[in-house]
Amino acid sequence: MPLLRLLIGVLVAALAGVVTVGAETIVVSPAGPQRSIAEAVRAAAPGATIVVRPGTYREPPFVVDRAVTLVGEGRPLIETAAEGTLIRVVADDVAVRGLVLANIVPSHVEDRAAVRFERVSRCVVEDNEIRNAPFGILLSEASDCRIVRNVVHGAGRTSRPLGNAIHLWSSRQVIVTDNVMTDHRDGLYLEFVQDATIERNRSERNSRYGLHFMFSNRCAYRANWFARNGAGVAVMYSREVEMERNDFDSNRGPTAYGLLLKDISDSRLDANRFSGNTVGLHIEGGGRLTISRNRFTGNGWAVRLMANSPENRFVGNAFAGNSFDFSTNSRATSAIVAGNWWDRYKGYDLDRNGRGDVAFRPVRFFSLLVAMHPASMILMRSGFVDLLDAAERALPVLTPETLVDTAPLMVSPR
Repeated sequence: MPLLRLLIGVLVAALAGVVTVGAETIVVSPAGPQRSIAEAVRAAAPGATIVVRPGTYREPPFVVDRAVTLVGEGRPLIETAAEGTLIRVVADDVAVRGLVLANIVPSHVEDRAAVRFERVSRCVVEDNEIRNAPFGILLSEASDCRIVRNVVHGAGRTSRPLGNAIHLWSSRQVIVTDNVMTDHRDGLYLEFVQDATIERNRSERNSRYGLHFMFSNRCAYRANWFARNGAGVAVMYSREVEMERNDFDSNRGPTAYGLLLKDISDSRLDANRFSGNTVGLHIEGGGRLTISRNRFTGNGWAVRLMANSPENRFVGNAFAGNSFDFSTNSRATSAIVAGNWWDRYKGYDLDRNGRGDVAFRPVRFFSLLVAMHPASMILMRSGFVDLLDAAERALPVLTPETLVDTAPLMVSPR
């Protein structure tokens, strides 16, 4: 009978939502009794939830070696009380949510981060704010993780050493969405990463790249905003990459690009916007790329296509207000340029099929002259340059013979 009554009591409590089987909650508060997050982690059983109440906590660097959830209530501030990575995670199924992590001491000999995941699966980093950390969120050999709605502010371009806001290394199937990354070396850095999805992030004012991406395949970038970064965005040594609906805005400088593609193949750029960059899109060693429905407005050079970039297709793009729509370093190129809209096109459409009856040559003679003699840019607005371009259009002898849009659009696509 006593055993039966005990079982009935447990059943009634469970139905009332009082008992949660297999989980515990530990509350950390400045008022106690548990005042240390690090101690709460050491005391927690796997599957526990550690709730951190509002306040400021000075914590030594600590290791999370069991599956727990760290949840902040009211944006508690956690600062490091000693040098090193603040939170180091070495267990699967760990979540970090709703915390403010700040003031990590930088180092010249190790990559210190606000939160670092090593050889883990199914990690989650959501709704956190990170301030003044060399590296914000760092994943090393991780898989099936989510990094969502975090705000990561670095110490600024004058700080050294300066790391990356979100750094992924040798990881796979990581989702990075709706984050804000500013004032780091690179906003988002990926190396040896496979099958990642990067969506709706904002990367601005980083000293080098808004996105730096190398040796990573089958990744997708959609609806991100990259603005006013030191060198723009670089995607290199990769294949099967999809870049859709991104904004590359106001990335300016002598070595700045909206987007640099280097040694990349079998990839697609669709419906992106390049605006106000020194160079909108630079392709070097890129092959079998499809560049479609992109809009290039107000750039210095809209597209720079190097001669070592074979079998690329430019279809349905719009070019307006650029100093140079297209430039290349060779008269021979295998690129297909067809059905794009050019604001400099002066042709006509007698059969009214929406495409010009006269081909358009997007490479200006003056762009070739500037490539060989940069100082000649001072003549950009002179009548002499207009005369050179007019002569080259009438008798093309120096611009690429094959780089011609044979059916330019008469109306700009949306």
